[in-house]
Amino acid sequence: MSKLNRRDFMKLSGSALIGVTLGGVALHANAQERVTLDNPTAAALKYVHTSEIEGKNCANCQYLQGEAGSEWRPCTFFPNKLVSSKGWCAGWLKKQG
Repeated sequence: MSKLNRRDFMKLSGSALIGVTLGGVALHANAQERVTLDNPTAAALKYVHTSEIEGKNCANCQYLQGEAGSEWRPCTFFPNKLVSSKGWCAGWLKKQG
């Protein structure tokens, strides 16, 4: 059995900690659910899954992220949640370009 000195132990421990932390972030980022209407942020921003305002929906909002054309996408207002591309909230801002 080989002995591990303190310096080598600290190097290995730091690498393991970074791997665990980054792995946790990646798993958390992929664990997105659809936002519900009773979500406190959704309620505060009057979010709806289907916009009733002509020409204003999440698909053409500056804050919508993710792949264009997807029905449910991430939004900066709702961390780790997905919003409907057909939805709308009071934070809506027309996408530039």
